Amino acid sequence: MMNTEIEAFIAYLENVRKASRNTVLSYRRDLLQMAEYLKQHQVTEPEKVTKTVLNSYILYLEREGKATTTISRELASIKAFFHYEHCEGVIRRSPAEQLHSPKIEKKAPVILTVEEVSRFLKQPDDSTPKGIRDKAMLELLYATGIRVSELVGLRVQDVNMQIGYITCVDGTKERMIPFGHSAGNALKRYLETARQELLREKETDSLFTNLKGMPMSRQGFWKIVKHYGEQAGIRADITPHSLRHSFAAHLLGSGADIQAVQALLGHAEPATTQLYRNLVDNSARMTDISERDDS
Repeated sequence: MMNTEIEAFIAYLENVRKASRNTVLSYRRDLLQMAEYLKQHQVTEPEKVTKTVLNSYILYLEREGKATTTISRELASIKAFFHYEHCEGVIRRSPAEQLHSPKIEKKAPVILTVEEVSRFLKQPDDSTPKGIRDKAMLELLYATGIRVSELVGLRVQDVNMQIGYITCVDGTKERMIPFGHSAGNALKRYLETARQELLREKETDSLFTNLKGMPMSRQGFWKIVKHYGEQAGIRADITPHSLRHSFAAHLLGSGADIQAVQALLGHAEPATTQLYRNLVDNSARMTDISERDDS
């Protein structure tokens, strides 16, 4: 019963709300995980769920060592689901109404120096298909500032090598983002030499694949970034998002228009992009992003 209602909610997100694929996957994962916990506590119907049992689930997540950001995201999924159930008349009142998210310590995003980025991008061994692929992915991520989900979700047809831009689609929103010579050269080499070897005679329109010829996953790429960060001797806790942060900060530090950067990043609110402007307080760390393309 619970899983049936969850799938009805997911269908609502897809067909009515037109939520992005990543949003839908996130909601489904969070809610099925909650349903499994509730099932273990003999709660299998939405109308039997109470605030007390949901609180116990939140405490369970904390004991499991889940990050506060993860718990807050899961709580948002739970609240949205039970709000939907209430609107549909399945339950009289949402048991998640008065649940509170754990306090999140806001950390400043990790911004790499241009020298650190340059050192990091030199790490892949471009004498192997894997290294050529890794080089192309890292260069493209830094050159465009796209999200890791957008990077691994790129299809071959989303790349225009002739003009030098990629097309990113998130739900109903589409944006075209240019990339420079460094990313273009790395991408060209990957498409002409390495991709076919990595495919192992499989067929997929995914731009980047793993070593088994399957589409690259977010988790797989996260491990790649961690590996090269350690190899480059970067002490900061580097993640795929670090390159997105660095892309934005370096652009703003070199005088780029904040609205242009906002459009490239796909931020809905200017305040989100303004965060990077506030972090650009050390001009020695920020040099023109185009210098790499001109060298």
